[in-house]
Amino acid sequence: MPARIDLEQRRKDVIEAAFRLVVAEGITGVSLRKVAAESGWNIGSVRHYFDDHRTLLVAAVTEVGDRMGKRLTRYATDTLAGLTGERAVDALQALLEELLPVDEERRVESIVLMEFIVAARVNPIFRPVTERMAADMRLVITDALDVLGVPEAAEEAERVVAVLGGLVIDAVTPHGSLCVDRLRTTLRAHLRALLLPLPDR
Repeated sequence: MPARIDLEQRRKDVIEAAFRLVVAEGITGVSLRKVAAESGWNIGSVRHYFDDHRTLLVAAVTEVGDRMGKRLTRYATDTLAGLTGERAVDALQALLEELLPVDEERRVESIVLMEFIVAARVNPIFRPVTERMAADMRLVITDALDVLGVPEAAEEAERVVAVLGGLVIDAVTPHGSLCVDRLRTTLRAHLRALLLPLPDR
């Protein structure tokens, strides 16, 4: 058992090192040699887990998706049933913030994911992972909106996805440089408009 734990930890160390390099230099700055130096392991140890840097990159973006997915599983959509008003907004915001850069861990994940989404446009090796993540995210959001009684939940989910994407870009790039408080306020304004009934509804 200790040997297995050590191997799992070593693989995690390598992927974390890849994350740091992607954040600092983008995907093009990632190589097995650089990852080995960043992780503190020799290149032979890195090659034990990943044959080449492309395999490592796919593992890195897969890890981001797995982490986000695990956090989302803490929010079973049936717990949203019956919620209305600000309680519904609070619950949906808590769920969606798992996908946003509201702390350092999620900021790193958001940057890494964004780099891979952009790279997937011209590099097919990343598309299966990024497309699956996008489909899973849409499904979770659609289910949540449906449970909360939002009409045309799938269509509204697309708008929420668009808002999330814009917030991520503005939070982690010079395009907008949103602070966390502003990110949360902007998301909440959208969710309140979506969930709180207006007088003419």
